[in-house]
Amino acid sequence: MKEQLFNAIRQEDLSTVEKNLGENPELASIKDARGSTPLLLATYYGFYKISEMILKYPQNIDAQDASGNTALMGVSFKGFDHIAKLLLENGANPNVENFNGATALIFAATFGRKAIAQLLLDNGADISLKDSKGLTAADHAKMQGNREMVNMLEKN
Repeated sequence: MKEQLFNAIRQEDLSTVEKNLGENPELASIKDARGSTPLLLATYYGFYKISEMILKYPQNIDAQDASGNTALMGVSFKGFDHIAKLLLENGANPNVENFNGATALIFAATFGRKAIAQLLLDNGADISLKDSKGLTAADHAKMQGNREMVNMLEKN
């Protein structure tokens, strides 16, 4: 059942995912070999409808994978604005740190995801948090030469 669920998510098979979770709601909290929950996997692939459906089931929205990354971190890295908004609306914490101290805001700043960075800031992201190298989101934006991002972060 577990592998069937993860395979259905990878194939963007909404009806199978819905059937599996409907029959076994606790599956929303299971993890695969990489530590990904169904939500982490669905958001990683950018599958909005599956992510939205999975969020109807009890789970830790801030669950971390084997690297300490959350669903919000993944979409902040990949640039899925609409899913970032969905996660934040459902209570995702923008200040969770992965095992290297990185936050969703640090990922958004590093990869130039301005809309997501603004969304995170609007939802309480802490610009003072530093990763394991002592760098803030603004520091990462500076290293990428993203002046627009730096200006936005420094205004907050």
